[in-house]
Amino acid sequence: MLKVAVITYHAPEANHGENVVDEDKLVESVLRELGVEFNFEVWSDQNVDWSQYSHLLMKSPWDYFDRYPEFLSWCKRIQSLRIPVLNDIETVIWNSDKRYLADVEAKGFPIVPTHFLAIGEEVDLEPVFDRFQTDTLVLKPRVSGGAKNTLKLGKATWGQESEEIKRLVWEEAMMLQPFVPQIAEVGEYSYIFFNGKFSHAVLKSPQKGEFRVQHFFGGEIHPWLPVGSELSYIQKIADEFAADKLYARIDGAWVGDTFWIMELELIEPYLFLFTNPNALGNYRNAIAKKLNMGS
Repeated sequence: MLKVAVITYHAPEANHGENVVDEDKLVESVLRELGVEFNFEVWSDQNVDWSQYSHLLMKSPWDYFDRYPEFLSWCKRIQSLRIPVLNDIETVIWNSDKRYLADVEAKGFPIVPTHFLAIGEEVDLEPVFDRFQTDTLVLKPRVSGGAKNTLKLGKATWGQESEEIKRLVWEEAMMLQPFVPQIAEVGEYSYIFFNGKFSHAVLKSPQKGEFRVQHFFGGEIHPWLPVGSELSYIQKIADEFAADKLYARIDGAWVGDTFWIMELELIEPYLFLFTNPNALGNYRNAIAKKLNMGS
């Protein structure tokens, strides 16, 4: 018998802005339409009996990066219970640390050039500026979301923030990337796939004077329709990393004719279901197929 736990966290309202839709409510409507018994469950709630569920549907565990060791322990527990998870728990674990970008690059797909920093590593940014041939670097955690602890650092002025940089690297593994001007000038593209099939896309443009594109930093969201070689290339990425995944969001920037992958979102991406009239139906049909209900 089907019984689904939709995985969320304690304060899902925190990341809902006026320019986006609460997707948990959309998931609720989809599951009701499918006639599936379900509950929303907080992943970190110690009182949940996970064994009562036939499937877990990841949707909004948006604090996992703040409680990462605890989250990994929970993943291992779910793994031991052998409950099917959408997306699968092995992918969730792999995708939770942005070190996975090295695996993506090893498969031949360009990523935003990245230098990884281990916890407590001595930081000298000068060689990194030179290596990436840039005057501006972006420092961010390897395990993060929502632009948490993200700093924009200039070559001539980064020394003024050296203590803050040391503090961050002392606390957690970090990564350095060159600032990509195309993101500030045009935006970041997000391509959404369900069961490996393209559904819809958006262009996220930052607020003037801002480099972060998230809606809670004032970013704007525009529907985008990729065609031809653009869609063919993005489909190759999905074929490699998300062919059998219920959902995937491929984020990146076009630098000339090259798509630089910024992230593969395979855990808890916002899916922009409100931006395309077919998106919710595509998601519904994909869930039905994964639950072996037909579509």
